[in-house]
Amino acid sequence: MVKERTVPARWEVVVPDDAEADKVDNATVEALGMLSKALEYTERARGHLYAVHQMTGGADRMLAQAVEMLRQAGHEQQADLVEREILGRDVIPGMWTYQVIEAYDDTYYKPFTTVEEQVRQGLAGGRRHLAEARMQRAARERRRQRPSP
Repeated sequence: MVKERTVPARWEVVVPDDAEADKVDNATVEALGMLSKALEYTERARGHLYAVHQMTGGADRMLAQAVEMLRQAGHEQQADLVEREILGRDVIPGMWTYQVIEAYDDTYYKPFTTVEEQVRQGLAGGRRHLAEARMQRAARERRRQRPSP
């Protein structure tokens, strides 16, 4: 006899229980949630820096084309002005956008992620998103308790 195997729905992937993480008190879960939220904002800010980097680089390439087009149109003086004053210019004194990203990463982002992980390891055994995991379990439990149609 072949035993019938039931597979949970795709949205009900079984996540192993972490008994130690379940012992974390609510105040700590909330504090870790706020720390996680702050990290998510930092991730978004870092993404915006990459957007600035890519857009500024694209603008600089367009400036190079504009300089060439101005020259082809016979506007040497204006082409020289754009080339001298704007093309390849630092966005912050001494820095291009890639250097801004590197400084952000080294000075803020990497230390932030390191400290967040240390706090999470110390308070929750490294488990991430405890509040969300609890909400997920509660939602699944509510679904299981509903009568079948």
